[in-house]
Amino acid sequence: MVEINDRLSIPESELQFSASRSSGPGGQHVNKVSSRVTLEFHVLDSPSLDAAQKRRICSRLPTRVTKDGRLKLHCQRWRSQAANRRELIVRFQTLLQDALKRRRPRRKTRRPAAAEQRRLREKSQRSRAKRDRAWRPSKED
Repeated sequence: MVEINDRLSIPESELQFSASRSSGPGGQHVNKVSSRVTLEFHVLDSPSLDAAQKRRICSRLPTRVTKDGRLKLHCQRWRSQAANRRELIVRFQTLLQDALKRRRPRRKTRRPAAAEQRRLREKSQRSRAKRDRAWRPSKED
């Protein structure tokens, strides 16, 4: 079981792992070993999530969830497939924790009057400085 929070845990049977060859340098070793691991989790078909959680995950992770509702993560940081798999599970946990966290709605506030006056004063000082820099023909020309 992958513990997401105190009320949600996802069985590892819902996660599909696949291995492939890593990219980048590594000499002969990288050409022989499939150490890159891909985790795939079908958000929309998961019996562990309710409808609201599915909507929240899809809306908060739009770049990571495909159109058919699959969340895909890759890891090729380590040379060992097992280490990459462990890191993927941790990443998956933190990603879902952040996506499912309830955010407080923003309360509208007004800008303080002193801040508005300061902004207008600085704006007029800037415009005065620019105006003073402008070239003006002299009376002798």
